[in-house]
Amino acid sequence: MIEGLVKPARREFLRVSLLGGGILLPGFDKLSAFARLQSERDNPFRDGKQLGTLEFKGESQAALDTTIGAGLDARLFSDLSTLSPEQSITPTEKFYVRTTASELLDLSKPWMISVSGLGQEPAYLALDELRKSAKPMGMHLMECSGNTRATRFGLLSVGDWIGVPISDLLTTRIKPRTDRVMVSGFDQYPMKSATSIPGADWVFTATQLKASKAFLATDMNGQPLSRDHGAPVRLVVPGWYGCTCIKWVNAITFVEESFSATSQMQEFAARTHQQGIPKLARDYRPAIIDQAAMPIRVEKWLVDGRIKYRVVGILWGGSRLVKALEIRFNPEEDYVRVDHFSQTANDPWSFWSHTWTPKTAGAYMIRLRVADPLVETKRLDSGHYVRSVEVTEI
Repeated sequence: MIEGLVKPARREFLRVSLLGGGILLPGFDKLSAFARLQSERDNPFRDGKQLGTLEFKGESQAALDTTIGAGLDARLFSDLSTLSPEQSITPTEKFYVRTTASELLDLSKPWMISVSGLGQEPAYLALDELRKSAKPMGMHLMECSGNTRATRFGLLSVGDWIGVPISDLLTTRIKPRTDRVMVSGFDQYPMKSATSIPGADWVFTATQLKASKAFLATDMNGQPLSRDHGAPVRLVVPGWYGCTCIKWVNAITFVEESFSATSQMQEFAARTHQQGIPKLARDYRPAIIDQAAMPIRVEKWLVDGRIKYRVVGILWGGSRLVKALEIRFNPEEDYVRVDHFSQTANDPWSFWSHTWTPKTAGAYMIRLRVADPLVETKRLDSGHYVRSVEVTEI
């Protein structure tokens, strides 16, 4: 027997085989007996032994699941390699961080959100009021617009949220005087940043906030928000990049139609696929996450005396369900349909897996595409989520 080989239990084989089904049930035991038998019968790895996983090449070696730096320069990259349908929610301590709380942020006093603008007498929303109205908002994915190979694609996580829909506030306790709403957050730091510029403000239309089902979050994963994740209140805009999900929300301001794009909007213009750097907020396209997909691990198996590989990945973003996902392993190869994939919802993410038997040892670039011209996939089209591995044994 080869040293280090461990034959997983039959139950574990079945669990892993479900990765391609997009199943987001909290517990494997809730599957029907028929689904279990069918999945086990279709699993080509059920009698094999997993030898390990391949390392992705050409990516940052920065630590995962741990905070690096401080303030505007802080980062925490989530380790996506261990994801499974049974563990779709990212634990709070591993949920990605783009900016940590400022040393100047004072949470010892009652938190208030000011509501003003266009001559409106300032009003205030107290945290206690929001908490009384908060309700479960479900699981939602968040991705930093700067999620790249340099971050090991770890600026991507899923949380289970509690909060208050902004549309509820706009129709009850807040009476808007314009369609344009700026949401702002505390953004003062004792030291100048090397990677970002000050300013935590984003301008939306009331229609955008309602259509996206945006909400002011007070809790994540069953607990009050942590300080670094925006406590006591952060904005969550499902389907939009994380730069729009303002943390430490302290102001809601109604602004004129001709209001300028904020410094934050200008900073993230390229990363949210704007045409140039819009000067006015009204010229800024919605910072929506296009449909995207990538591998999160490549498993090496011994099956019937032969080496095989299983590529496991996720698909997320967009607003149209994907019927067919395709994969290729080098530019000279043709795309083929992913073996195990089905999507039932765009948010948070769907799992897929593909059986792969490389023809030769060597370097491979794994790239996905959506087989539907009506689905926008700007980042996939550009090769943004391509990942590379080195195969040494076939």
